[in-house]
Amino acid sequence: MKNHAVRMGWVFLAFWMLAGCACVTPPTSPDGLSGGRPGYVIGYLKPEQLPSSQTFLPPPPAAGSAALAADEEIYKMTRKLRDTPRWALAAKDADLTFPNAAATFSCALGIPISQEETPHLNMLIRRVRADASRANDKAKDLYKRKRPYVAHGDTSCTPKEKHKDDSYPSGHSSIGWAWSLVLAEIAPDRADAIFARGLAFGESRVVCGVHWKSDIEAGRIVGASTVSRLHLDPVFKAQLELARKEVEAARTAVAKSPLNCTAEAQALSIGR
Repeated sequence: MKNHAVRMGWVFLAFWMLAGCACVTPPTSPDGLSGGRPGYVIGYLKPEQLPSSQTFLPPPPAAGSAALAADEEIYKMTRKLRDTPRWALAAKDADLTFPNAAATFSCALGIPISQEETPHLNMLIRRVRADASRANDKAKDLYKRKRPYVAHGDTSCTPKEKHKDDSYPSGHSSIGWAWSLVLAEIAPDRADAIFARGLAFGESRVVCGVHWKSDIEAGRIVGASTVSRLHLDPVFKAQLELARKEVEAARTAVAKSPLNCTAEAQALSIGR
């Protein structure tokens, strides 16, 4: 009986220790999470936990291939969008710094997203951004693909931005698709609008001239593989649930996106 009581005591203690761990709230402040650049924070995953994109992505389209011809054709078609509202939205989508990037999916989600109004959701997408971006690095370094506007001696929608020969895969596309998957999980009834915005976010890089279509498609694979890894991380899962509650509260309060969502929809329809 005595040994049984001791064992039950340890079980009881372990239960409360685990319960206490589950109640730890993930941080919403960037303090202590600096990513080394203003507006950036570190992700949830350690480097060794990231997908090894160079091991599962195929090489970019080879010279003379039908896939490269398709990339070239799409690049030429999207040059017609220069100086249109779609071009302007593509330039806006290029900015991944926070707080600027926080509102990207606010129309699709139907609520404002910010440090002040949805702190857990805001930090969730900030940290997912970091992980989905870093997961591209090894493949980028391996293939060193030249960007389309450079290959054509052209300019991009963000002429002040300097790019290396690391077009494949697209980091913006992997980030946008990772955001889409996470946000659709939080608000499944808004999934169609969220996925449409995630696709358009990647396509903005083609409109900008900084990525080929095949770069965007590869980026989405990297984004999806990153999200699968994130679901193994307890801090991510805890923040995901807290973000879900914030979204539910914002929708109950009938909070609205601060953006001109009609103008965004019109811009996205151009060239379709």
